[in-house]
Amino acid sequence: MAYDGIFTYCMINELKQLKNGKITKIYQPFKHEVILHIRSNGKNQKLLLSAHPSYSRVHLTNETLGNPEVPPMFCMVLRKHLEGSVIEEIEGHECERMIFITVRSRNEIGDITYKRLIIEIMGRHSNIILMDIDKNIIIDAIKHLSPAQNRYRTVLPGQPYVLPPKQDKLDAFHISEEDVLRKLDFNSGKLADQIVQKIGGISPLLAKEMVFKAGIANRATLPKEVCSLLEKIKDRQMNPTIMINKEKELFYLFPLDHIKSETKSFDSLSEMLDRFYFQKAERDRVKQQTHDIERFLLNERKKNKTKLKKLANTLDSAKQADQYRLFGELLTSHIYAFKKGDKKVTVSNYYEEDNSSLTIEINPLKSPSENAQFYFQKYQKAKKSISIVKEQIEQTNIEIEYIEGLLQQLESASVKDVKEIREELIEGGYFKKKQSKQSKKRKQQAPVLEKYLTSNQEVILVGKNNKQNEYLTNKFASKRDLWFHTKDIPGSHVVLKSENPSEESIMEAAQLAAYFSKAKNSSNVPVDYTLIKNVKKPNGAKPGYVIYDDQLTIYATPDEDKILSLKK
Repeated sequence: MAYDGIFTYCMINELKQLKNGKITKIYQPFKHEVILHIRSNGKNQKLLLSAHPSYSRVHLTNETLGNPEVPPMFCMVLRKHLEGSVIEEIEGHECERMIFITVRSRNEIGDITYKRLIIEIMGRHSNIILMDIDKNIIIDAIKHLSPAQNRYRTVLPGQPYVLPPKQDKLDAFHISEEDVLRKLDFNSGKLADQIVQKIGGISPLLAKEMVFKAGIANRATLPKEVCSLLEKIKDRQMNPTIMINKEKELFYLFPLDHIKSETKSFDSLSEMLDRFYFQKAERDRVKQQTHDIERFLLNERKKNKTKLKKLANTLDSAKQADQYRLFGELLTSHIYAFKKGDKKVTVSNYYEEDNSSLTIEINPLKSPSENAQFYFQKYQKAKKSISIVKEQIEQTNIEIEYIEGLLQQLESASVKDVKEIREELIEGGYFKKKQSKQSKKRKQQAPVLEKYLTSNQEVILVGKNNKQNEYLTNKFASKRDLWFHTKDIPGSHVVLKSENPSEESIMEAAQLAAYFSKAKNSSNVPVDYTLIKNVKKPNGAKPGYVIYDDQLTIYATPDEDKILSLKK
């Protein structure tokens, strides 16, 4: 992983600025994440601690994460022991992926006590542990580890804290070229793997870079390159960079030459990680919660598209109504030309100028008048079905459009948005409502809209699901506000709160509408915009469905960096 021991060492140096800072608030927005609000050097900062199996990390963040109504038990323990305490030290342990945050506070009787928050960044084994330094016991951990799970160490309240198993590796920041030369076997090959196995804190990513920069990796070039790169890191010669290519997206302390990619540099490691992990963990959580919804919607879309094909075939058959009427009229006018028992009759088609003959199949078990009546009945039935089938086709197309809109909303939904989408499906009769143990009904709250500020400090509001779209467009927005939506593409309702907006603000609102749509990854996306007073919801229409007129169309290209810069 990119967040290796070397990266952790550099992150600790960046977090040293929090030393002597006061922990004012603690939140646990999700199962694996904790946010510490710290007052340090005259400003408030947020420190994110994550033990997520895929996105474990520690860094300062500007993200605003929602909080559960009832804080988890681990959060309550942290609040009891850490709120109001002062950070004494932030340090690591032998270039491992571990960060120790030592804090000082006073207990109930006023005595000074010391606690330590330990963040172990180890993939699916990551953990956040609070321990009492004086007693060397664990107070609590975000993940408990029983003796049955791990015989080497137990992570449970009241147990002594034991460091993870020590690895017999060289200290990355205290090695010489001779040490590297002695540890590596150049005859065995796979030098990058050997570097990872022999030198502490180095990930496969950094090891490959060392071998690549050594050129022809041999005894003369590789040890020199290893020590040179580590010395550069030790001297904090960094350029935090995100690297993007078709295969993957990576980050590291500096651009990696062995990876051909587009690069984006940042001023700090925290800023880079904030950008790299933007919505990644959120999307992972959303994916887990939306699996059943997505599967249901995809199935419904498939059923409706199959229904649409059948309706189209029915419509084609119904269009033969005039043919049935013709047969009925011709049989009536030639009723004496055939008799019961005939299977077909040839008649003169007086509707044609040349009175050409026409052969009509008839039922031998029916009389001539019954055969004529049969075709008139088929004519009436087909004529009536045309209007019904056309109405069903229209309703099916609306249903498909509604389902595709929900699928698009799931792509950019937050955990809170998913809850509202599920509620909408229950209200629409698609899902059954689960019986709640709580008998008291909670007061319905207005949806929380996502807020952005244009470069001219004008407010833009975005509805990320149909409940939010309906509230934003039909209740919250003023008649003179500008309303935006991608043209003929499922997407969010976007409102620019300004009666005299600049062209720049209009373009930024259009970019938001394009970004929160099915065309998110396209360029030159057509976006319609008009005044709110021109937007109407038809009676009985699906949630989020509106019609509008007097619109103008602008073309916008979604840009995630631009969207982030506008986010309030």
